[in-house]
Amino acid sequence: MDLFALDEELAQWEAGLPYSEGAQRLQLLSQLAWHLRQRDGVRSAQLVVEATPLALLLPAAERRVLAARWELIKAEASWLGGDLDAASAIAERAMLEFARHNDRLGAADTHSLLAWIAVDRGDSAGCENELALAIADARASGDAMRIDIFESLAALFSVFRNAPAANERWSKRFAIELAHQHPVVAGWISDYLGTAAFQAAEFGRAISHLIAAFEAALMSGQVRRAVILATNIGNAFTRLNAHDAALEWMQRGLELARPTGWPMCVGLTQMQSAETLRHLGQRPAAKALLRDALQMLAPLSGSRAFVMALEYQGDLALDLGDYDAALASFRELEQRGHALAQSDFHSCARRGQAHALAGLGRMEEAQAAAMSALALARELSDPFSQIAALRVLADIHAGNAMSVLQYLREALMIAATIDGYIVPGELLDSVAREYAAVGDFARAYEFSVQANAARDRSNSQEATNRAIAMQVQHQTERDRELAAAEAQRAEVLAQTSATLSHLSAIGQEITAQLDASAVFRALDRHVHSLLDSTHFSIFLLEPDGDFLHCAFGVEMGLPLPPMRIALSDPSFNTARCVRERDEILIEIEDKSDTPNLIPGTLPTLSLLFAPLMIGERVLGVMTVQSMLPRAYGERERLIFRTLCAYGAIALDNAAAQAQLLEKNLELERAYKALEEVSLTDQLTGLRNRRFFLQHVESDVALSLRGYDGGEAGADSDLVFYMVDLDHFKEVNDRHGHAAGDSVLVQMKDRLREVFRESDYLVRWGGEEFLVLARATGRNGAHVVAERIRQAVSARDFVLPDGTPLARSCSIGFACYPFLPAHPRLMSWSQVVELADLGLYISKHSGRDAWTAVHATGSAQPEELFARLVHQLDDCVERGEAHIVTSLGERTIITP
Repeated sequence: MDLFALDEELAQWEAGLPYSEGAQRLQLLSQLAWHLRQRDGVRSAQLVVEATPLALLLPAAERRVLAARWELIKAEASWLGGDLDAASAIAERAMLEFARHNDRLGAADTHSLLAWIAVDRGDSAGCENELALAIADARASGDAMRIDIFESLAALFSVFRNAPAANERWSKRFAIELAHQHPVVAGWISDYLGTAAFQAAEFGRAISHLIAAFEAALMSGQVRRAVILATNIGNAFTRLNAHDAALEWMQRGLELARPTGWPMCVGLTQMQSAETLRHLGQRPAAKALLRDALQMLAPLSGSRAFVMALEYQGDLALDLGDYDAALASFRELEQRGHALAQSDFHSCARRGQAHALAGLGRMEEAQAAAMSALALARELSDPFSQIAALRVLADIHAGNAMSVLQYLREALMIAATIDGYIVPGELLDSVAREYAAVGDFARAYEFSVQANAARDRSNSQEATNRAIAMQVQHQTERDRELAAAEAQRAEVLAQTSATLSHLSAIGQEITAQLDASAVFRALDRHVHSLLDSTHFSIFLLEPDGDFLHCAFGVEMGLPLPPMRIALSDPSFNTARCVRERDEILIEIEDKSDTPNLIPGTLPTLSLLFAPLMIGERVLGVMTVQSMLPRAYGERERLIFRTLCAYGAIALDNAAAQAQLLEKNLELERAYKALEEVSLTDQLTGLRNRRFFLQHVESDVALSLRGYDGGEAGADSDLVFYMVDLDHFKEVNDRHGHAAGDSVLVQMKDRLREVFRESDYLVRWGGEEFLVLARATGRNGAHVVAERIRQAVSARDFVLPDGTPLARSCSIGFACYPFLPAHPRLMSWSQVVELADLGLYISKHSGRDAWTAVHATGSAQPEELFARLVHQLDDCVERGEAHIVTSLGERTIITP
């Protein structure tokens, strides 16, 4: 299942849904539920409920994987709603199920969601780790679209940490023709390119890319992303002092965000709108909107959005002359910026502190803070922050016209390099004032004219009018419309949640019954609790298939008399419903005109019939009828359809109780045997990759507990060995596959001679084996590697025909934690990749050898894994890592 789908694809699925049945309907319901998770969360949840009984027809393993995917929908809804703890807990449950069934795509999507949850917590390292795992799982599945999306996301987040380094790493990767990409992929790449351009103050180029990303997000149901992009586009226009365009995009973001009620979206649009209003001088409106934004973002106080709000709060306090409040905001900004490890906040925090300190008369501190801000901005090549720092320095040196002019002229020179930037009128006014102070009145007049022109361009009447309109709109919506909409939405969500929970419990109760009369009673009780029902009856098809009989019927609390209807009878809707195998809804305007009234029953105005089906097989029909007009809308029909699905399954179970019980016992035995087989390599009898993935996390957790307790020793280390038979293909080519199989079995025996029972021996694939040695100290890991090498090369393998065959092996190994001082720096999967890197070195440097990559005490934790994988020689040369190998004087080839 794709991560995102375009609107046109959803339209096709929606069109096919009314005509689908069985497995096809389950597939369409599942696809729609997944891809509506942000477009329409309530309907997405309803579709999951409708699909749940159909999923009971799937094999157990498929059903569990599908249920995990539905759990992921629920986790995403919690994340969007700002409940990060619940979202994380649900996602972790889903991850266990995906890992249990080796569903790498499901695992990739779960890691992606966990990365977003980490973003909203302000956990940059956690986000980076989850994205790396998502990319690895996507690669393992061969899903090119997910790889592109996740790597674009990794590139985007790295821009906030260090824009120059991010561009150096990712610019070549995404220097591709976007027109040839899938729209979703092109949108994510455009988001990265736009964000990189924004951080470099190339706002015109940023806007172009961000608009392309916004359009792609809209057409693929990424509502949260579309809201964020709309506000980022507005922010870029604000930086260019094009406030009319900025407000237009802020309004667009607000219109998308408000119906969702998602804290991040609503808070972000309010915050960015407040900043634009501040630039237009609408400070009371900006203050009210910013206050609401901070309240909305409070559950996400670790996020980048909340930290940006602190920056805007500080700037607004400066505008209002409240220097104490401004200083507090900018100091908190600096602390949170460091916690996020996002460098663009550091210069802003220092610049704001300098401005506030100057306002408080603390000039020496202000000077130091401003110079620090300028140095940071220059280091990051951030012209916008350089201009801001230079203006603060000019303010600090007020009274010394030559110094002030020096700073202001430098600010103007930098401003001239920003494409499309409208230099603020007040900056030009300041330059004019200082020229007048030194007696250069001609230059003063020139800059005064430029200042008036700049004000006319940036503070147009249209922009001012729009700002006032937004102020009025915000006030009225906050007091009236928004409150009403939120209340209505909360009520709908509460009702829907109650209904979904009720239906889930009903399904469990009904399908647990193995007696038909118990099923009838349960259905009757729940139909009356959920629907207006004067009449409720169930007709079952007789074995000959020619007649229906009323197996259960109640009207106004009284039982209906026995009744038998020919399937071919045109006068009964029950028979028609079975013949057509389709739902029938009849709505009558006049009580005296009820057609095909069953003798002895009351005239009703709303009649709903639905077939009881198991796959393509019809068991009968269920009907509910009301004396109210138009009693069964879409919600009621969904409930009834779901009850019919549960009822059909339960009645089919009851009809075959004895056979089903025996079949269930047989299936249980077969499942246990299959589960064991699925965890074992059938050739060698070793455990397989699936078994390893199910158990490795517990060993990693045990290792980390040793380090967390401060008592880490050899017992806390894990060593991952990658072992590969040299020239194995020649065995199959010259002697046949039977000979190759025999060698692999003997290889298993030799590995067991080396390792303990408590170690995991896994056939990783082909002639490659993975061994997890537990409680093996890193200092003695090479000794074990040498024992493996000798166990293979010291004696011949014996082929089935008795022929001796000499073979060697190549080994790579790595220790976990890789960097003991930072035990959580790398995941176990990254350490396995480093073991694989060692195997590569052994293979390409002559074979019959072992190699390991170890960190040294000089290793720098930041992005260490990426440097080791892509720049190993440089890491060794800098002394961050060293290579331990049995190769001796032979040439070592590194990738």
